[in-house]
Amino acid sequence: MITLDLARRLRAAGIPWTPASGDRFMVPDRDMDDEVFMVSEMTVEAHDRPSGRVIRFNGTTEWALDSIEARDVVWLPREDQLRTLLGGRFVRLEVVPDGWAVTTEHGGRRHRHQDPDVERAYALSILAALTG
Repeated sequence: MITLDLARRLRAAGIPWTPASGDRFMVPDRDMDDEVFMVSEMTVEAHDRPSGRVIRFNGTTEWALDSIEARDVVWLPREDQLRTLLGGRFVRLEVVPDGWAVTTEHGGRRHRHQDPDVERAYALSILAALTG
């Protein structure tokens, strides 16, 4: 799973998020930095209001939060979502001794990013492609 820092960097780079079932997210800076939530029609769902999109918590008893603005949570994209974000820049994913390597092509050159975690390797590749 990507780190909160990497997820924040993706958001700052302009990666859009439309919450959908199965998406993971964190609620930072509210004493829940270690909690990962998942959008699910059963317990956590995205809902559009005139004031903007909110994330609603249905039937939660462990803490008193009915909903939170989507802009106040940080999306943690999955491997398949990160690969989709790379689009045509994606060349290959390979296992390396210390984890995973993602090879992309942009700007007329090939780029390779490694990390012990496959999702972090994808995220690093996306950030490099967006920031040049």
